[in-house]
Amino acid sequence: MTAGTTRITGRAASAAIPLPRRLRFAGREVPWWAVVLVVYAVSRLLTTTLMLAIFITAQVAHWDIAGPRYNPTFFTFSGGWDGSYYSQIVEQGYPTALPLDDNGSIQQNPWAFLPLYPVVVRAAMFITGLDFYPAGFVVATLFGAAASLMLFRVVAARAGVSSGLWATAFFCFGPLSFVLQIAYAESMFFFLMFGALFAMLRRRYWLMLPWGVLAAFTRPGALALPLALAIVFLVRLIRTRRGEDELSRRERTAIIVSGVVMGVAGMAWPVIAALVTGTPNAYVSTELSWWTGFLGRVAFVPLTPWFLLSWRYLSLLGALIVLAIIAAYAWTLGRPSVRALGTEVISYAASYGLYLFAVFLPQQSTFRLLLPLSPLLGARGLTRHRRARTIVLFCGIALQPVTLVLLWLIGYP
Repeated sequence: MTAGTTRITGRAASAAIPLPRRLRFAGREVPWWAVVLVVYAVSRLLTTTLMLAIFITAQVAHWDIAGPRYNPTFFTFSGGWDGSYYSQIVEQGYPTALPLDDNGSIQQNPWAFLPLYPVVVRAAMFITGLDFYPAGFVVATLFGAAASLMLFRVVAARAGVSSGLWATAFFCFGPLSFVLQIAYAESMFFFLMFGALFAMLRRRYWLMLPWGVLAAFTRPGALALPLALAIVFLVRLIRTRRGEDELSRRERTAIIVSGVVMGVAGMAWPVIAALVTGTPNAYVSTELSWWTGFLGRVAFVPLTPWFLLSWRYLSLLGALIVLAIIAAYAWTLGRPSVRALGTEVISYAASYGLYLFAVFLPQQSTFRLLLPLSPLLGARGLTRHRRARTIVLFCGIALQPVTLVLLWLIGYP
């Protein structure tokens, strides 16, 4: 994969690098989207082969798998995560009465999963006649391709085509890239988040609205978008006063309206859950039910989950480790090769990182939830050095079977 990158400074630094329609790939000139889709297709062939090998081996050897099912098929195996909740939503909708344990505490239930993905899968089932799991597999795989295309456009617009292609390759061949094809909402969420980010860096702030609102009903985490937009707004205001930028009244209106609407959409699901179930804390309590295996029953206080877990198991050392992680992430975002990705990408990464720290309990899903930060893979420190990109790509491929075994044969994903 070869292509040049362009360095932009000053007032032009906020402008996206024009994306060429055709790229030189494997000795031929081909459309840019074809190159990305080839990379994606090869990665899905690899991941599907690995998953199929593990599934067949588990069936022949009569091994237990995470999320066992009656009459297992490859597609139900692929949906062995919480895909069963999406299946319930498709077939039965959301419950109006929440399940309770003997102590009256809310148990795990479908309200933790947002509705857009099951709506799309249900439409696919109606059109194709497929059952939930194969339909969910197809929908996720198609959105995985769309997410790869959008990720390439985001990185290429800031760091050039070569960095965009390598970032996409890291994304497609990473240890957790199987989430791009399982019956889960991840790939759809990536597509929508990257689409909103691309609209933001192109300064098409009105276009952020559909991406951000749809993302808010796909997976938790879309609140990072209005926060990132607020940061960009402040940065552009400061630059405008210094004469380094020009923030028009129309842009200010678009930013404010889009940010407010996306923020409202991001907060809407807990309100909807409360209205439908008649339980004010229905959504938060449902999410907390996944914490009981780690912390027991606790109250939710923003910005405390990482400290709660680390203190529980490592006391003061755990708290120091959390502070070190925060410092390391801040240091990473401040690196010149990362800053070169632009204000929008840095604001997005900082906002999404803050979201994870504020509301998420770190556990086995942590690395999966880091995947929306994939635009950072376009940093020049990774993409411009042959040794670095070779190591990253090789490690991603080598760790795929390890991750699959850990999450399907040993523990729940």
